[in-house]
Amino acid sequence: MIPGPFTYHRPSTVEEAVKLLGDLGDEARPLAGGHSLIPMMKLRLAVPEHLVDLQDIDGLSGIRDDGDTISIGAMTTQEDVLGSALLREKCPILPETSWLIADPQVRACGTVGGNVANGDPGNDMPALMQCLGATYVLQGTGGQRTVAARDYYQAAYFTAIEDGEILTEVRIPAPPAGHGWAYEKMKRKVGDYATAAAAVILTLSGGSCASASVALTNVGQTPIFVAAAGEALVGTAVDDAAINEAARQAREAAEPVADLRGPEDFRAHVAGVMVRRAVARARDRAR
Repeated sequence: MIPGPFTYHRPSTVEEAVKLLGDLGDEARPLAGGHSLIPMMKLRLAVPEHLVDLQDIDGLSGIRDDGDTISIGAMTTQEDVLGSALLREKCPILPETSWLIADPQVRACGTVGGNVANGDPGNDMPALMQCLGATYVLQGTGGQRTVAARDYYQAAYFTAIEDGEILTEVRIPAPPAGHGWAYEKMKRKVGDYATAAAAVILTLSGGSCASASVALTNVGQTPIFVAAAGEALVGTAVDDAAINEAARQAREAAEPVADLRGPEDFRAHVAGVMVRRAVARARDRAR
């Protein structure tokens, strides 16, 4: 289908972008890579009167090592994530997840900020950011503020971002050296959203799990941080019993809807399978 008519704006600074969004109000939408917004516009599920393209704004892309924190500019593409030596060394679950997003054409243009900002429950990065304990930097006409990824998502396409704000940066606590990680995703075909997916980060100490974090993709209206699944692993040898309990907690936390990917009970089952696989792989990597 063809999108409705709109006025196109291409600001060169963050300040200009947030002023435009503030002045234009509900009729304006920011545009990053466009892989979520443009399809919605083609289906007339979104009909903004103004598009504010962020492509020309300097300083919104790049990956930076800030010591205890890794900072990623909102306009950094998935291709940039895949090519980052810093992320491969310090936070390899990020490029692992990027590799599973759509296809090379989408990854060349799709951005980290666009993937996490709009609250699409099918996007892969939001659950990963919850798993990592990331924080989002939001900027509006009133200044800058931060929101934890675990507090950002409210319902499908509803988030904590306020009118006139844009997401400018993602800040991730650098995982400790020697941690284990995995992102497991089941999808019907290349480019599809997940039937269910799971992100896991864990650490081992003296043969037992010292910390663990688990989050789910596309089995609810929002990404789901499953605290109980992580708690089921801590203090254990991450043996079969502990992994099965983590998977059970994930299945109970999942709230999928029936769609072309399967009925609710099947998708909840797949979420448990993805957690089981991800925990086992993260454990083996940590060892």
